[in-house]
Amino acid sequence: MSTSGKRLVLAGIGGFLAGAAAVAIAVAVAMPPLMIVRHESTLPFDETVAALEQAIRDNGWASPGTMDLNKAMAKHGVRFEPRVRLIKLCKASYAARVLQDNRDLAALMPCTLAVYEADDGKVYISKMNTGLMGKLFGGTVAEVMGGSVSAEEAEILEAVTQ
Repeated sequence: MSTSGKRLVLAGIGGFLAGAAAVAIAVAVAMPPLMIVRHESTLPFDETVAALEQAIRDNGWASPGTMDLNKAMAKHGVRFEPRVRLIKLCKASYAARVLQDNRDLAALMPCTLAVYEADDGKVYISKMNTGLMGKLFGGTVAEVMGGSVSAEEAEILEAVTQ
């Protein structure tokens, strides 16, 4: 191979590596904000928590419980304000389908809705972007998390969002 041919090959490899690095950086920067979805509640804090708990039941889901994160931290000597509640929710039939395909995803179960007061006094609900998570895993996980779970979570959130 001639010298100019070698340079062309090296330039191509260098360009490919630079492009791959640029994509990796873009993914690292873009992914974290996409992984969590935030919604503003139309209700005060306590009413938001109660409405979500009811909407979970109304939509055929189960809630293993709501955790008062402030009290849990206080038991360990940490005082944290403003208020934060973690509402756990699960639909056993969906969980079984996902776990049949990928048991490692048990680490993401049950789903959690975080209700918190922001510094501006507004109440927000944040949750994992189940649609995106489903797409990342593909297969049954995409079908369940990206389809049914994502759609039903949106219905649950309608109880408190704009």
